[in-house]
Amino acid sequence: MTAGDTAVVIPARNEADRIGLTVASARGLPGVDLVVVVDDGSTDQTGRVARAAGAKVMRHSRNRGKAAAMETGAEAVRLLDDGAARHLLFLDADLAATAEAAAALAEPVRAGLADMTIAAFTNRVKLAGHGVVVRLSRDGIRRATGFEATQPLNGQRCLTREAFEAARPLAHGFGVETALTIDLIRKGFRVVEVEVDMAHRATGSDWRSQVHRARQLRDVALALAVREPVVAANLAKLRPRR
Repeated sequence: MTAGDTAVVIPARNEADRIGLTVASARGLPGVDLVVVVDDGSTDQTGRVARAAGAKVMRHSRNRGKAAAMETGAEAVRLLDDGAARHLLFLDADLAATAEAAAALAEPVRAGLADMTIAAFTNRVKLAGHGVVVRLSRDGIRRATGFEATQPLNGQRCLTREAFEAARPLAHGFGVETALTIDLIRKGFRVVEVEVDMAHRATGSDWRSQVHRARQLRDVALALAVREPVVAANLAKLRPRR
């Protein structure tokens, strides 16, 4: 594939302050001729700002989670595909101007050298409490596949349409990245990490951030439990007895 072979899908919730710049940066990426923003139940102007920046906007009337937003965005791209299916480049809504560095992430897929790429940020922001979830995901991926993921929870990924379809149905919520890596490697797809100069908004240590990380931990553990009998057995022991 060459020009016009890649679509960007951006799950977004309450990111009105950054989504415009993220969309504008994504639209300038080589090979990108379509940017789809999935407004996942935002209560601010995320959808309006994204549309004004040039994105096609799909909206969930309520928050359905990251995996559901990815599915919605990918389906919108499929309906808009004209001829060959586009590659799918998933980006987070809060990347702002650093989204322009995603060109390096898409390049191996566009060149036919990888079926899925995973971003490894060169500038890492230390997130309080985040290490527990990262270790759980990294260790689970290694046990399941032998692949040593540098940043296993990174949502910046480029996939061929074939790889995306092979990974469906996607794991729930924040377990989607861990499950994508395991499922595609197990099915023989080529997965590689690519260093990129991108950055998120830093996550704090207030109660909302702690709740967010607790949900991440739950979703990653559930995704691993489906794929690892040992994890499933350990989770069963933690369930309260009646």
